[in-house]
Amino acid sequence: MDDVRAAPEGGLRPMLLRDRVAVTLGMRLAVDEPGHAVITMVVRDDMLNGFDVMHGGLIFSLADTAFAVACNETDEVTLAAGAEISFLRPVRVGQELTATALRRTRAGRSGIYDVQVVDEAGHVVAEFRGRSRTTRLPGPVPGTGTP
Repeated sequence: MDDVRAAPEGGLRPMLLRDRVAVTLGMRLAVDEPGHAVITMVVRDDMLNGFDVMHGGLIFSLADTAFAVACNETDEVTLAAGAEISFLRPVRVGQELTATALRRTRAGRSGIYDVQVVDEAGHVVAEFRGRSRTTRLPGPVPGTGTP
């Protein structure tokens, strides 16, 4: 599993090496394959809302990051065109979440990806669906992290 903060040169794609949110939240990449990604994250105290459960926006960020890795299958920059999430269970400090993204369909420059977020016991805590759009934006230059 590659820690985004301590990835060896060439271990992670430039897109993920530059992802400051993934670094800050302590996300770890377990699977990086075309149309499929798995990312994990341990819930910290500073990720909790006023009810002492994980902030939904951070669960969304984990799912969105797995989606981003899965849909960036080529050197072309692919971004979210839209996404929605359903929160199914509360998450507490110390739990480990795993987001698994899978391509459902890709046609031309558009794609649909589903992401399931589970806790360490395998309970589904959220379901996310993302719609991607491949752009003509320049991507980061490999090895430099800059466009």
